[in-house]
Amino acid sequence: MTQIGFSINEILCLVTLATGACWVAWKLRMRKVDHPPEKKPLWVTFGAELFVVVGLMFTCRMALADWPKVPSSSMEPTLRVGDYLLVNHLAYGPRLPFTNTAIELGQPARGDVVVFRFPPNVSEFYVKRLIGLPGDVVAFRDGVVSVNGAPFEAELTSDGTGPGIAPEDRGQWLMRENLSGRSHAIKINPFVRGSERIDGMAGHCTVERPGAWQCKVPPGQYLMMGDNRDNSADSRVWGFCPHEEVYGKAVRVLFNLSHPSRSWTPL
Repeated sequence: MTQIGFSINEILCLVTLATGACWVAWKLRMRKVDHPPEKKPLWVTFGAELFVVVGLMFTCRMALADWPKVPSSSMEPTLRVGDYLLVNHLAYGPRLPFTNTAIELGQPARGDVVVFRFPPNVSEFYVKRLIGLPGDVVAFRDGVVSVNGAPFEAELTSDGTGPGIAPEDRGQWLMRENLSGRSHAIKINPFVRGSERIDGMAGHCTVERPGAWQCKVPPGQYLMMGDNRDNSADSRVWGFCPHEEVYGKAVRVLFNLSHPSRSWTPL
């Protein structure tokens, strides 16, 4: 599963409050003296004077964009280990730190790469692809999905052999999946092909056979899956994602220090 860590926004919020308190204390202190001291205390240098910088960073990350790092392979080949993502908070609306209170500016769409608070542990943030909206009937067959009775559309682009294949993709099927008119890459292990259990959604699904099932997404919930279909702990494992846990939309790979060519790649 792709865990992108505890949000730095909460840390920045606390630092902003601390430096803001130092800034207020220093301003009040300066009102009581005629001339500022020649040497400022450390709490002013490392507190009050950083307030504006930290406050701007916090405001930008909370309201506009975030840049978490991808540490695992569950969204390959779309995301690679080490990718730093540009997460747009304005796509759905920013959420206030330490709460699930959101300023709704939009709604997640089917096929979006979504950053959300991990439902079993909301102190952690995960990134997956949104497959099913509330009320959708999602069918799954051998690693490929269809929604609301649409045909299964997936085209094999590589069997994981030959030149130019990344080491982590060798022996894997790389495919282009069409989801409601939006195309994206997925990776399937030919020896597994989605045959794992779906314990997380069991109460909402009917299973035809290993690797073939159908689920109806409950109201106010989303079905999330990794593009690395056989190496992703997603809704199949831990269940649906509540709407209130959605954090933002990943729109680009900002950069990857190990793979500079991935910089500014759209998702």
